[in-house]
Amino acid sequence: MDVEAVLQKILPRIRPTDEERAFVEDLMRELKAIAEETIESLGLDVKPYFVGSLAKDTYLAGDHDVDLFLAFPLDTPLGELRERGLELGKTIAERLDSHEIAYAEHPYVRASYRGVKVDLVPCYDVESWRDVKTAVDRSILHNRWVFENLRGRNDEVRLLKRFLKGINAYGSEIYIRGFSGYLAEILVIRYGSFLGVLENADFMLRQKIIDPGNWLKREHETAMKTARREAEADRPLIVIDPVDPRRNVAANLGWERYGVFYFRAAQFLEGPSEGFFFPRGQKSGSYLAELRRKGTHLVTLVFQAPDLVDDILLPQLERSARGFERALSREGFKVLGWNVGRKSGRAFIMLEVDRRERGRVTIKPGPEFFTERGLDFYRKNDRVWIIGKRLFAEKVVREGIVEVIPELLEKNQVAMGKSVRENIRDAGITLDYVPKELENEAYLFLSREKWNLKG
Repeated sequence: MDVEAVLQKILPRIRPTDEERAFVEDLMRELKAIAEETIESLGLDVKPYFVGSLAKDTYLAGDHDVDLFLAFPLDTPLGELRERGLELGKTIAERLDSHEIAYAEHPYVRASYRGVKVDLVPCYDVESWRDVKTAVDRSILHNRWVFENLRGRNDEVRLLKRFLKGINAYGSEIYIRGFSGYLAEILVIRYGSFLGVLENADFMLRQKIIDPGNWLKREHETAMKTARREAEADRPLIVIDPVDPRRNVAANLGWERYGVFYFRAAQFLEGPSEGFFFPRGQKSGSYLAELRRKGTHLVTLVFQAPDLVDDILLPQLERSARGFERALSREGFKVLGWNVGRKSGRAFIMLEVDRRERGRVTIKPGPEFFTERGLDFYRKNDRVWIIGKRLFAEKVVREGIVEVIPELLEKNQVAMGKSVRENIRDAGITLDYVPKELENEAYLFLSREKWNLKG
């Protein structure tokens, strides 16, 4: 099947239907009315703005998360914005179905209405990048820029987003380090289409700096400062935010996720198929068979997961896994790979190691050589020598990794994430065995199917 035929089969699956659009528009009208009535009742000078993919009409069918920003005047003190913004968000949310307080740079309200997630976020009513005071303020400017520049290529963005989701490279969260929705929109605007982005996967990497806002001419010094800083941080891409020359839109994009995109883009152009957008379920198999095939061993630590969102928990688990890797390396065990995650309320760290035990040589002092016991000591040991009148021998002690890890933890010799440190100390440690709910996770990790570029 040629590429255009594939895209024509994908589009009806990812483009919102007329009924869906009507639902979204009705939902947004209701939310705006509720917000405006609440603002007026509290006597606040605040403007509600819808931002994000729903507002820009780049959302995928079935993906209806709403971002409603509550913009305060620029002269509002930050402390007041946080306090009154949270109060306003909670008052609006009380008229919705349910809500909870969430935390980013400052507290905001995460609510639910008509089955849709609604984030109510306080911000400043900015007109340019020079007005920006908090990280969320730019979202209003992002919306305006995309509106002005997308020019009807909304479906091209949808194709790119669905492709990135299909290859597991979508999401700028710190534990994913993939492409954000805004970055996808910028790339479509810059390269003209979904296929244009894929065709430039190699060029983007080599060009390094993408400057859709032409900041290198308009604000050269500021833009160059951004470019130098991000180059030193070794980012795969530097995309100077078209609304703010101080920011790299691709700052959270990791090399691994770009690498997945790089290869998958080439594969799709060579052999297009629907599977890139809607892949089949992950492969399954026996983790024990993988251990036998490779001759390696699997150490698993399972412990109670602290009450943290994935944005915070997973980086802490990753830091801890790297700490175990370094500590075990010092102890003579080679860690060939690690995997972390959360499942059914418990967190886990998996370590693939080259051996289950190590030999440690100790020096064993013996009796005087001319005694009856001296002759017995001489017969029982292979490597024996005399110092003065006494005999000495080497003794090889076999130490298992399951015994070594608790010793390392007890001596504080493993660098771990501070929010999971105490939980890890109470972890259950298993060798070449995992609980039933982790069997497939262990297989995907050991077989590398979890990250396989050729899958």
